[in-house]
Amino acid sequence: MDVVAHAGAPAFGGRGSDYAQLSRQVRAAGLLVRRRGYYRARIGLTFGLWLAGWIGFALLGRSWWQPAVAAFLAVIFAQAGFLGHDAGHRQVFATRRANDLLGLLCANLLIGLSYSWWIDKHNRHHSHPNQVDRDPDIGGVAIAFTPEQARARRGAVGRWVTRHQSALFFPMLLLEGLSLRISSVRALCGRRAERTRAWWVESALLAGHFGGYLAVVFLVLPVGPAVVFIAVHQGLLGVYLGCSFAPGHKGMPLLRPDEELDFLRRQVLTSRNIRGSHWLDVAMGGLNYQIEHHLFPSMPGPTLRRAQPLVRAFCAAHGLPYHESTLISSYAQVLRYLHSIGATIRSAITKQQEK
Repeated sequence: MDVVAHAGAPAFGGRGSDYAQLSRQVRAAGLLVRRRGYYRARIGLTFGLWLAGWIGFALLGRSWWQPAVAAFLAVIFAQAGFLGHDAGHRQVFATRRANDLLGLLCANLLIGLSYSWWIDKHNRHHSHPNQVDRDPDIGGVAIAFTPEQARARRGAVGRWVTRHQSALFFPMLLLEGLSLRISSVRALCGRRAERTRAWWVESALLAGHFGGYLAVVFLVLPVGPAVVFIAVHQGLLGVYLGCSFAPGHKGMPLLRPDEELDFLRRQVLTSRNIRGSHWLDVAMGGLNYQIEHHLFPSMPGPTLRRAQPLVRAFCAAHGLPYHESTLISSYAQVLRYLHSIGATIRSAITKQQEK
């Protein structure tokens, strides 16, 4: 029987620690056993639908239905990203090499994202979720997540965006796909001095994606419709990914840069689960079980639902708040939080006007 390793989680840290107790319960319940059949089916379905989408695109040619194909491919690209996410956490295969191969194919080739850049960024997020100056997901580049980040905004445009960031949050997600690509290319270009085999493989796959993507789109469609197709596809992909990742942590408590919590509390207190059906599990790639995923990053995605009652009960027994909400409620919480941060700028402007 193949059991998933605790990649991204600490060692048990002694038989008496709370996390060690929970880990023993999870292992005893068989929740760390790999799901080979599930992932074989998911890999085949994801790659098959990706290929089917592009075949449909080519067959349709100059058709007004192409924006619908763009929307379909946005969903499939996101699902490929979720599969690459699972591979990055060593959920799929027993060996690191096999997981990395799947991750490279999903990220670099299928969706045009640097796998190594994302792994580094995502691992830092898992190690320090919602910790100021340590979690790259709250770095405050486009969105301000702390009053300090809001006050540090320079320039009229930056301050205006921060003032209205709650209203602009979803529209800004339309640019998330482009942002991920730019960050990927920058990361690889920044490492070009290495010239390692891994760098060449990643660069070749990423170049193959961009070259193939643009060649196919502009060979099948005239320039105008091609640009519309790319805009719809990349915009909806960014919205889908942002709407899947944001509910897990945004609007949850932030930790100070020097704040120290044990692993269990650091993960539970900063995470939010999303209630829903099995269809929501598929749509969000398992990210709706953010608490369980952060506690056991290598736990196979389809097992997270089974782990939830055990983790919830453990948290209740140890006096830990276990935060759950509906998807719509989670978005409302995110927007309220962003609005409160934007108030930092609005109040500063009001004080200046009063002077």
